[in-house]
Amino acid sequence: MELAKVTTKGQITIPKSIRDKLELKEGSKIIFLQKGEDIVIKNSAMLALEKMQDEFEGEAERLGIKDEEDVVKLVKEFRKERKNK
Repeated sequence: MELAKVTTKGQITIPKSIRDKLELKEGSKIIFLQKGEDIVIKNSAMLALEKMQDEFEGEAERLGIKDEEDVVKLVKEFRKERKNK
């Protein structure tokens, strides 16, 4: 458990161990999420990545992508279609 003090301007310093766990660097943005009675702090970039991963769940199987070769083939087909438009 870590402790942080709130300044008169409502600012806190996130303890280094927490910054490390959240992979926060200078300029990183954090998001506050309410879960029941608790407030959870997350790295907003990591949250966006998690949501994207959830959205893409099962898409590889749906598209018949089994390996990197299939991905390259799909990209080439897409580029060809765009070029013809």
